[in-house]
Amino acid sequence: MFSAEHVTPTRAELHQKRAQIMLAEQGEDLLRQKRNALMDELLSSADAVVSEAEALEEAAAAARRSLALAQALDGPQVLGSLALARPEPLDVPVSSTRVMGINVLRIEPQSLVRASSDRPHSPTHSTPRLDAVVMAFESELEVLLEVASSELRLRRLAEAIRQTTRRVNALEHVLLPQLRRQLRAIDLSLAEREREEVYRLKRIKERRARSRRATVQANLEGQYEH
Repeated sequence: MFSAEHVTPTRAELHQKRAQIMLAEQGEDLLRQKRNALMDELLSSADAVVSEAEALEEAAAAARRSLALAQALDGPQVLGSLALARPEPLDVPVSSTRVMGINVLRIEPQSLVRASSDRPHSPTHSTPRLDAVVMAFESELEVLLEVASSELRLRRLAEAIRQTTRRVNALEHVLLPQLRRQLRAIDLSLAEREREEVYRLKRIKERRARSRRATVQANLEGQYEH
């Protein structure tokens, strides 16, 4: 029985198993609390993603309307010349923050809407409608980065919840049952050993009693013979 569980039926091992069970139960409670807190944070982040996704859809719709208006009034050639302007690389600063003890990547918010003089195309070849198109798509890109940052946070929280759940399940369904089986086996073995010891002492006591009675009987018989 004990070779399968790899335990030794001793008092010290019994106390050690009880301490291990207490520690595992405390760890399970802490992990459950962490998972609940992560769930609350996940729900809050999900609400933010939904709100930002709606804002992104509104920004995209505004950009499409602006593009359609410019195409209708200025013509596709003008829009095509605007598209040929030399693109500038976009730096997206990314940092890391801690949420409930886990690292979460975060895209730093920044203003991407530029003044006409800061754009790569020449202001002399632009119109207010073209500037409005560029501004609308820059605004859409701002919201898009906000959504991406929130989705990164959401995915990391979901991953942390899965990891925490696996650890809770390992404690609840694997480690704690094993420790409790070992504790029960040690307890039963020690109880059996105590019963055997009581029985052994009882037998010794009975043998000594019989020996004393035999000695007394022999002494009495010796006195009668004399």
